[in-house]
Amino acid sequence: QVQLVESGGGLVQPGGSLRLSCAASGSIFSINYMGWYRQAPGKQRELVARISSSGSTAYADSVKGRFTISRDNAKFTTYLQMNNLKPDDTAVYYCNALTAPMPIALNYWGQGTQVTVSS
Repeated sequence: QVQLVESGGGLVQPGGSLRLSCAASGSIFSINYMGWYRQAPGKQRELVARISSSGSTAYADSVKGRFTISRDNAKFTTYLQMNNLKPDDTAVYYCNALTAPMPIALNYWGQGTQVTVSS
């Protein structure tokens, strides 16, 4: 079992910045990837950014150049730095952990944190 606790959401004006944090606990040794997803009202949940245990990253095209995902292995925490935020970034952001296949890979989710970009 992996537990994920997010923090850092809130209300920000267009062009502003926020940093989301996701603290992992439990069977953290089993985690292959940590990621951030988001879900806006009436839309499907989508991948925003992902980082592997080796540090390789991937981003949705809509956030490339604006968002940065990173992880602090000593603190078992993953971050999403969001700069130049736009109203379209408004959504509930979820932290995700994907384990290695043992024998199947498992997905774990945080409770979500609201990000609202509005003037």
